[in-house]
Amino acid sequence: MKYLIVGLGNIGPEYADTRHNIGFMVLDEFAKQEGAKFYNMRLAYYTEVTYKSRTLCLIKPTTYMNLSGKALNHWMKELKIPVQNVLVIVDDIALPLGTLRLKPKGSAAGHNGLKHIEATLGNNEYARLRFGVSDNYPKGRQVDYVLSGFDDDEKPELPALIDRSIEMIKSFATIGTELTMTKFNK
Repeated sequence: MKYLIVGLGNIGPEYADTRHNIGFMVLDEFAKQEGAKFYNMRLAYYTEVTYKSRTLCLIKPTTYMNLSGKALNHWMKELKIPVQNVLVIVDDIALPLGTLRLKPKGSAAGHNGLKHIEATLGNNEYARLRFGVSDNYPKGRQVDYVLSGFDDDEKPELPALIDRSIEMIKSFATIGTELTMTKFNK
């Protein structure tokens, strides 16, 4: 059984470790823990990890956030992965830091990466792991905020949240969305 795990983010050193790149950060740590290495392939950095006889195909789109659907669509078709086996990891300013929420589907909630995925797929029937990054920014400064790094008082929380995200990915691939939501969503 194959799963497509998509970490959203932007390529380039200026975006590394920013709130908007939490999807990349989660997959980087997952690959590191599994001894896997990402390769620059068509429209994405790609690697695979095996977990409980399932193949988890991890991609970090190289298309920039606003064109994420292009990479997701290509790899879904290339690997013949149905939409119910797709999980997108995304930053969410509507959730406080420390909140991780798996959803089976839903709106893009203003997130440009999710908007493009929805437009490309023609639906919003894919699971997403929403990683809360808070909304501690002045009115009109949202873009600056998500493209900035985490504050010094937030950084100590990240490793445990990233590890918990990895547990949720593994759970999604083994027991499915509903049971994972019951187990992890608070």
